[in-house]
Amino acid sequence: MNPNAPKIKFQEEVYNFKEVPEGPQVTHEFAFTNTGKEPLILTNVRASCGCTTPSWPKEPILPGKDGKILVTYNTQGRPGAFTKTITINSNADEANKVITIKGDVIKEDPNKSVPMEQPSMLAPKN
Repeated sequence: MNPNAPKIKFQEEVYNFKEVPEGPQVTHEFAFTNTGKEPLILTNVRASCGCTTPSWPKEPILPGKDGKILVTYNTQGRPGAFTKTITINSNADEANKVITIKGDVIKEDPNKSVPMEQPSMLAPKN
């Protein structure tokens, strides 16, 4: 084990969106710091399913510097509770790190978005 190896330290490893409406994509940024003594290289970041998309820095993160992994979850057609993991492969002392997003997608009420029909001022009176 390399005592100078990069170390990836996240500010948080689990993020709860709580309740989100069905339809829009929701995004969270996981901030981290390289607390090791060598540059940190993220070789791959992958989500547990296709409904979750991570994006991450491709350049090395120097010792003491910060980076961010942006995670986007598509709520469309996915009502109910969710928990998704994102696996980070790197040259850090902990080569595989897992972070998690979770929440509850609230199904849209179809009656709520339909405007009620109001009588028109231009309509003939009976």
